[in-house]
Amino acid sequence: MKKALFLDRDGVINKEINYLYKKEDFVFIDGIFDLVRHYKDLDYYVIIVTNQSGIARKYYTEKDFNLLTAWMKSEFLKEEIVIDDVYFCPHHPAISGKCICRKPEPGMLLEAAKMYDIDLKQSIMVGDKERDIKAGLNAGLQETYLFDANETIRVSKATKIVSKLEEIWK
Repeated sequence: MKKALFLDRDGVINKEINYLYKKEDFVFIDGIFDLVRHYKDLDYYVIIVTNQSGIARKYYTEKDFNLLTAWMKSEFLKEEIVIDDVYFCPHHPAISGKCICRKPEPGMLLEAAKMYDIDLKQSIMVGDKERDIKAGLNAGLQETYLFDANETIRVSKATKIVSKLEEIWK
C-alpha cells in the first residue's frame, strides 16, 4: 500500500474564485509546486479531491471542468510533476440531492483508496475549509492540514492550521 497526498483544488492549488472554470482566471497558490514535488519525491500519490457544485448549478459543464483540469495538470507537468488523479463531486444537495462524494463525505477519498490501494491512515489531506478536513478524518486519515493564508481560522479539527504551504513539510 502506498501513501497519498490529497489536495483540495480551490483555495489550496489555486486562489479561490467562485465557480472557477476558465484557465485565464486560474492563479496558482505560492508554494503549491514545491509542496507537491516534496511529496512526489517521498513516493506519495498526489490526488486532487474537489467539490464542484458549479456543475450542478449549471454555471459551467463537466466538459469545462475537464478542460481546465487537463490544463492545470499540464502546468504541473511543465514543473515535472505528475498529478496522479483528480476526483470531483459535481453535486449540490439542494439541487441534485445528497451524495456520498461531496466533502465532508469521504466518498472521493475512499474511491481513490480503492483504485490505487492507498493506505489512508498514512496519507495526508490539505484543504482550506473544515469540510475538507472532515472528509479526510471521515476517510480515516490521521494527518490533515487546514491552509489559511489569511490567518483567520482559529479552531479546526485539523492536525495543524498553516498559513503557508511550506509549513506542512518543513
